[in-house]
Amino acid sequence: MPQLLTLLRAARLVGVSRGALQSKIRSGELAAFEGMVAAEDLLRAYPELKLEDNAALERMERIKDAAFARRVRERLLPSSEVLVARLTEMSRERAQVQAQLEYYRALVEQLQVKLREFGGAAAPPAAAARLLAWLTHSLEAGPQGKEPQPLLVQDNFLRIMTAHVQVKPSGREFFVDGNDNLLEAALRAGLSLDYGCSIGSCGKCKARILSGAVQKTRHSDYALTAAERNAGVVLMCCNTAVVDLVIEAREAHGAADMPLQNIEARVKSVRPIADDMRLLHVQTPRTNRLRFLAGQSVSLELPGGLTASCAVASCPCDDRNLQFHIRRRAGNAFAERVFDGLKGVDTVRVEGPRGEFVLNEESHRPLVFIACETGFAPIKSLIEHAMALDAAETLHLYWIASGKGHYLDNLCRSWSDALDNFRYAPLTADGALPDEAVMQGALAQVLQDHPRLGDYDVYVAGPGPLAIAAEYLLLECGLPRPQLFVATLAP
Repeated sequence: MPQLLTLLRAARLVGVSRGALQSKIRSGELAAFEGMVAAEDLLRAYPELKLEDNAALERMERIKDAAFARRVRERLLPSSEVLVARLTEMSRERAQVQAQLEYYRALVEQLQVKLREFGGAAAPPAAAARLLAWLTHSLEAGPQGKEPQPLLVQDNFLRIMTAHVQVKPSGREFFVDGNDNLLEAALRAGLSLDYGCSIGSCGKCKARILSGAVQKTRHSDYALTAAERNAGVVLMCCNTAVVDLVIEAREAHGAADMPLQNIEARVKSVRPIADDMRLLHVQTPRTNRLRFLAGQSVSLELPGGLTASCAVASCPCDDRNLQFHIRRRAGNAFAERVFDGLKGVDTVRVEGPRGEFVLNEESHRPLVFIACETGFAPIKSLIEHAMALDAAETLHLYWIASGKGHYLDNLCRSWSDALDNFRYAPLTADGALPDEAVMQGALAQVLQDHPRLGDYDVYVAGPGPLAIAAEYLLLECGLPRPQLFVATLAP
């Protein structure tokens, strides 16, 4: 019987996205059995695969690490205790397999004896004689010459370095790498699990272990009841996976599931990314992080009471480090304060999240993103989240801006260089600011690239008039309303 792999594990083994595997399944190039694929079929679908060449996977991991703002070296290896536990579990499984093999070999040898006894009484039928000869030859030959399936060897190594987790009832999956706890690993993979403080004090990140084993990584002040402990409930922020897990946990299914929060954050840095643009980086306390969905906005209040609604430009996978793109405009006192008066010791009140401009995670259609000017901020958050989910077959970004308005052009080009399924098209407006005519030209380019636009989910973000114009034009071109998501931003 062939060994089956989940799509998540298979994608990691061959260094492609889950979306790429789903595309091959839909086209008939790869067979699937209840959402799983056989190792042999996977190698046939990727005959050029070199298991030692993990360049594509490493490029994706570097992008995720940059979005998560953590050093790679902190995640390289699990703790020695977890490694020992995983090796012990694999040794136990190997001993079970060995015992089964010995049992089946004994059965075959007994069958061989019975056939000989059957042949001793009288001349055995020809079929029985042939069966006896085949059994004798097979037992004497043994398994010599049969090399282990290389993909399964790689999978065994992966099981030592990482643990696979499936979440019920949604069926979503993620890997626990290195020293990550369950919550950190889930956030890195783009899951929206319920949580609060992230340090074991509030009890919001409870999960019930349905199968597998975990190990505690930190002390928790929150005390589980005896009934919860007996039921296998743990705090995800305080435990890591020892072996592959199936857990039951609460997940957010949309913007309505995000609680409104009020957080005192600290200014980490204000960095120029263009002459008229600053990247504002604020950091929340470790015990009070912002739980939000990619694409959502918050209200920022600076010292002195200046406020503004700003789209979060960073990924929810790093809920503590929040980024915002602030453009200087005449008469905008909030932006003037960010440019000229905000210091690293200042505090910023963050209230939110708000907004329905979020990724439809139930859809597996390819994604098209259209950002106009600073509409790139929420689009960037969505793209990084889509990369973390690793489910979309393709991602195509169109960024419409005037002059040098593509203020993070190098970042977008690095995505395009690193990922085979990501395309980037910067579109430049001739005037000071893009107008409706420019938007029409941009959408003509989108339709030329994607004539079957109804096969895609399209996300548009930009200043109100332009976003509304894009919405009208896309619907006129036949894009189904449920597949269009629009964020209108203040000019």
